[in-house]
Amino acid sequence: MSDYLWQTLVPLIFFSFIWMLYRFLDEQAEVEQIKKEHTEMELKFLKSQINPHVLFNNLNTIYSYTLEKPNEAADLILMLSDNLKHVLYESNSETISLEKEIQFIDNYIKFQKLRTEGTKQIHYSKNINSFHHKIAPLLLITIIENAFKHSTLNSAISIRIIVENGILECICENDFNKEKVSENDFKIGLQNLEKRLELIYKGTYNFTIEKAESFKVYLKLNLN
Repeated sequence: MSDYLWQTLVPLIFFSFIWMLYRFLDEQAEVEQIKKEHTEMELKFLKSQINPHVLFNNLNTIYSYTLEKPNEAADLILMLSDNLKHVLYESNSETISLEKEIQFIDNYIKFQKLRTEGTKQIHYSKNINSFHHKIAPLLLITIIENAFKHSTLNSAISIRIIVENGILECICENDFNKEKVSENDFKIGLQNLEKRLELIYKGTYNFTIEKAESFKVYLKLNLN
């Protein structure tokens, strides 16, 4: 009787274990899918908070030029067209070419140089040894736009982008009015950026903010 019971129980226990394992793996797959969908939704939401600020600033610049320098407005409209294409279509991808992202930054800074002519000194430099990399779209613009938004009149803004051996560094520094601008004002957009970095580049980035005589933001990102 004991032998018969043992022969009956062993297959039953074995198949019960297999069934429980299958159910566990199936539930884990569902959990991972839910996490993935949640992450994608959060990333889309975070990116949607960036787009309007960039575009509205460019539109304001074009409007000013149509009134004051109409002959130069056509070139600005072409640049805005490129930026619109980048924000509305290309930025929907998880990653885009580094070259396209840098071109977007170049156009944005050209707009800002025109908009702040005579009121701010903009020092923009690039040292990129290879464009054969991919990057999540609209990351660097948050740092750069933050500097323009909070810098004081008749001050300097320094922007440096370095890419070497698949490591990207973005250093942005600007003067600010300590009496008028609080630390929370600076961090609203940058907190958004840090959430995106944690979702996309967790463990492969370094992001620091220094607030002393000037406001300095440093981002180091592994593109490999």
